[in-house]
Amino acid sequence: MSQSGIINTSSGPVPPSVATSYVTDNGTAVPSANVLEVVAIDVTDNNANGILVEGGLVETGASNRVQVQLSNRITGTATTTDGVTPVTLYTFPLGATPGTYLFTQSVVGFNSTDQIGAVYSGFRGVRTTGAAGVLINTNIALVGEEGSFTVAEVANSISGNDAVLTVTGVAGKTIDWNVVTTYVFVG
Repeated sequence: MSQSGIINTSSGPVPPSVATSYVTDNGTAVPSANVLEVVAIDVTDNNANGILVEGGLVETGASNRVQVQLSNRITGTATTTDGVTPVTLYTFPLGATPGTYLFTQSVVGFNSTDQIGAVYSGFRGVRTTGAAGVLINTNIALVGEEGSFTVAEVANSISGNDAVLTVTGVAGKTIDWNVVTTYVFVG
């Protein structure tokens, strides 16, 4: 006798149940047509863990989306074509809460004119009163430069209550720049 078509859940494996909501650190995502989107993004938001998971309409803009956020990150890109004009890689608002930041920067440059590169890794301390920023130190850096990059410049500064990172290139050279900065804040 054939057992085909008989469903018996008292013996054998029980079919899995499908989740209807996903609770995150910040919000709940609900699949739409059995689809749940999971995306990863960089954010400048301050989070002591460096990572945050958000879900649902209020947090992500879509009820069926979960965002895995790498927080405390600032990124920027720029291209320079001369050795005179500083170009901003990023401007980071320090916020209204008085406190101290430690920024860890990784900057890379590629001179496409001469096919050479440079790397800059640095630490920068900044304090804010909540209304004005104060540069504690300009930069503690490790530098690796090829050829004409020795006249290029990576500079940290404060403008009002913003931390600013600029680069100045080399005359007659097209240089592409990229930075990833992470930070720690206490206030």
